[in-house]
Amino acid sequence: MRVTAVESTTLATVAYDKACGLLQLEFRSRAIYQYFGVPAAVHEGLLGAPSKGSYFNRFIRGHFPYYWRASDGQGGVPPGSLSQSAEDRRLPWHGR
Repeated sequence: MRVTAVESTTLATVAYDKACGLLQLEFRSRAIYQYFGVPAAVHEGLLGAPSKGSYFNRFIRGHFPYYWRASDGQGGVPPGSLSQSAEDRRLPWHGR
């Protein structure tokens, strides 16, 4: 995943894995969220947005399932380990 530092009062870094549609956002609060099934156009739109926080609130928050990852590097879901089986719905995902 390519990590990009961004100028924002809300976000610190944006990372994206196009192969699996995983968007990882690190907030200034140090919280890290991984969003699943995110199209490349949404990632590109976020990077190009004049206000990253506004773009996030309008086009990402509430639109994609997500997983909170502890800022100390523990927890999270490795890219490529997700599927849409009923069994996977028991993961501690949030959103939709």
